[in-house]
Amino acid sequence: MAIPVCRASVSSYHRLFDSLCPRLSTKNSMPKKSRLLYCASSELNSVQSRSELSFCVGTHLIPHPNKVDRGGEDAFFVSSYNGGVIAVADGVSGWAEQNVDPSLFSRELMANASCLVEDEEVNYDPQILVQKAHAATLSVGSATMIVAMLERSGILKIASVGDCGLRIIRHGQVIFSSSPQEHYFDCPYQLSSEAVGQTYLDAVVSSVELTEGDIIVMGSDGLFDNVFDHEIIAAMARFSDVAEGAKALANLAHSHSLDSNFDSPYSMEARDKGFDVPLWKKILGMKLTGGKLDDITVIVGQVVSSRDISIA
Repeated sequence: MAIPVCRASVSSYHRLFDSLCPRLSTKNSMPKKSRLLYCASSELNSVQSRSELSFCVGTHLIPHPNKVDRGGEDAFFVSSYNGGVIAVADGVSGWAEQNVDPSLFSRELMANASCLVEDEEVNYDPQILVQKAHAATLSVGSATMIVAMLERSGILKIASVGDCGLRIIRHGQVIFSSSPQEHYFDCPYQLSSEAVGQTYLDAVVSSVELTEGDIIVMGSDGLFDNVFDHEIIAAMARFSDVAEGAKALANLAHSHSLDSNFDSPYSMEARDKGFDVPLWKKILGMKLTGGKLDDITVIVGQVVSSRDISIA
């Protein structure tokens, strides 16, 4: 099989099966509707410093219209361990052309990451978590992946391979944006079952100091191909509830993906890479526009102080 396997459309949502990891709990399973997953650290009964920080997290998922019955090809997990962990994997749909279910790899990858998040060898390092989760994944396929781990001191550590993304918003401005990795247009870096491919060593690794009130928006490319940063900022300003914010962003991305006249981030990048309408249409003033139909996964996390924590 040639690597990389590339895609015309990738992403979506899948449940982590308890059979893949006995330690997976209801809290870390993926809901089919938007809701608050947690607003707590894993040691609420311990004595904590007032300066310790953690996540309140909400999610929302909208599968590709043609993949609703299968649930799509994305997977994710959230954990309240330490300050909180969030992750998304986006199964590469090109594998379907080889009669491989693209969702299996991303599901197992996230299930393994969820199992290993507290592993001593991982040592709360997202790049090592990527390494160990990838090594433990036996399904055929490939996926992009992003992981963000919040230390209670407020340091957010990020590792990503491919084009899942993350934004950090503070006081109405994006103060950090992850960088997508592509071999060429619409063909991202990816972790694969093949011997030749990207590994944890190819991950973009970042570290950002967060403060109380910061908003983290993570998602598959179905979000960032269809929604501009200024729209993300505006949506987050309208909703104080993380679950409602995640739902609003997912719905906005879905709406844009169906709009052939919307000049989306995806269509703008396509034109920049040389993809456009035929010359005669250009002469008539036309250009390539439209959103990208895809599965959409959105995770929104708000940084809160321990003194503000309550069990949802």
